[in-house]
Amino acid sequence: MPSQPRFDAAEPAKDRPFGSLPEWDLSDLYAAPDAPELAADLEWLAAATTDFAARYQGRLAELGPAAMLACIEDYQRIDITAGRIMSYAGLRYYQNTTDPARSKMMGDLQARITDMTTALVFFGLEFNRIPEADYQATFAAADGPARYKPVFDRMRAMRPHQLSDELEQFLHDNSVVGAAAWNRLFDETAAALEFRVGDELLGLEATLNLLTDHDRSRREAGARALAEVFGRNVKLFARIHNTLAKEKAIEDKWRKMPSPQHARHLSNHVEPEVVAALRDAVTAAYPRLSHRYYAMKAKWLGLERLQVWDRNAPLPTETPRMIGWDEARATVMDAYAGFSPRLAELAEPFFEKGWIDAAVTPGKAPGAFAHPTVTTVHPYVLLNYLGKPRDVMTLAHELGHGVHQRLAAGQGELLASTPLTLAETASVFGEMLTFRALLAATTDPAQKKALLAGKVEDMINTVVRQIAFYDFECRLHAARAEGELTPDDINALWMSVQAESLGPVFDFMPGYETFWTYVPHFVHSPFYVYAYAFGDGLVNALYAAYEDGLPDFQQKYFDLLSAGGSRHHRELLAPFGLDASDPAFWDKGLSMIEGLIDQIEALED
Repeated sequence: MPSQPRFDAAEPAKDRPFGSLPEWDLSDLYAAPDAPELAADLEWLAAATTDFAARYQGRLAELGPAAMLACIEDYQRIDITAGRIMSYAGLRYYQNTTDPARSKMMGDLQARITDMTTALVFFGLEFNRIPEADYQATFAAADGPARYKPVFDRMRAMRPHQLSDELEQFLHDNSVVGAAAWNRLFDETAAALEFRVGDELLGLEATLNLLTDHDRSRREAGARALAEVFGRNVKLFARIHNTLAKEKAIEDKWRKMPSPQHARHLSNHVEPEVVAALRDAVTAAYPRLSHRYYAMKAKWLGLERLQVWDRNAPLPTETPRMIGWDEARATVMDAYAGFSPRLAELAEPFFEKGWIDAAVTPGKAPGAFAHPTVTTVHPYVLLNYLGKPRDVMTLAHELGHGVHQRLAAGQGELLASTPLTLAETASVFGEMLTFRALLAATTDPAQKKALLAGKVEDMINTVVRQIAFYDFECRLHAARAEGELTPDDINALWMSVQAESLGPVFDFMPGYETFWTYVPHFVHSPFYVYAYAFGDGLVNALYAAYEDGLPDFQQKYFDLLSAGGSRHHRELLAPFGLDASDPAFWDKGLSMIEGLIDQIEALED
């Protein structure tokens, strides 16, 4: 089987086999790092935060409905300006995390804005001390801030865990040398890693990409290169995880959080029992999903046992090819338009206006994301496009986020942010639309099998793998509560969940125990990962309603996305006849994955 073309991350995008790739135009935020508008906004922000504190500190409980509305809108304007500044600094940094000037700019601005916004720490604390009857009356008044109530309901859910004003201010001030500093160390370390594969020296993203290569020897070489470099750096990554887990445990103790996961559930506005039902449903399904699928895959690959570098291997019948950027764009846009012309119209500016940065370049942050910036501008999408079929699905995924963020922006800055449990809805739905469009257009049985297998693997990675990640985090934080963890301790936790989730057909090479080191979610957003499984299960149920011909589905779907964080998941799912608190809800989503595996088996008969 011929191998795919190779190129180094430093190779110019225009010379690559999949065509010229788009780069960000950040001028909608600021024209340049020395733009006078940026300096003016920093000056305004310093004055605005001081003025806000002078006018409102100690007086929130006295404000009438109209005055409270004015106060909240003043706060929102400050939030927008601070968010605009940090979005610009952050996006420039993620384009090249190894550039000292970009790193310094982000660090300096982060410190300045933290200092400025210290004056605002009183706001949430004082707000939560407003008596409940007064709070309800203020937000019920016709001339009051009723539309913002969901934001403040979530804020007030933190009341039992609120500390004194002095401690809250200390935590705010200390953040730049706490978790944020360890996050930067992780990002800069990961971005600077280099992996020797044969005669090539590759970055993290390009090396991980080898794990999907048609050439098994290339997959193995990539896996062994990853293991070697992760092993050399495992002590540093263990130190980062030990420190962050302990810092979180200390804050959780002071806040009287009942579990390490509880703060995430509160911020997601989701009940712990809903997450537990999801986790239990997925782990119970391991044998009939991942274990069953990978046993089938071993037969397709002609192997008795699978190695870790076979997990994401293409099928032997799948024709290796590089997908050009123009084809990727057309594939996703046609699928979006097939669902609704409005969906395609919302996605179009990302391609036309410099809202996507797609090339793999030295120092660029690995992975992919859609950053909403602020509601007065627009989102930006980061990709590391390498021309693989999965990269097309990643484009569909991140564009879904971008569209979601554009629609939710109409709610305003405070209400636009979607809880993580719903934040993956549009992204996973966008992937599903793209997959279904490709499947409908495919008539060749071998190609159809490859397409189905790719989708099943993506869903296993989204559901099974992410719940295994969640279990790993739960075990890591529980073990850290008993004392410092050595790299070997963390490695053992990682291997326990990998064996459980992947199944008995796998052998694990020496070194695979360190593969937890590169996962950024564990560092940046503890316990975030269950949101992926939540989103996949939710979308599977939504898509089933769409296929069943639920009346006015498209309008209901756009209404859900446009709601942002203004409504609870129970209220948003009700028009579709769905309830995430019902254990059968998750089984419905998992059954869709099982059904796709059934379709693959049917093609073999």
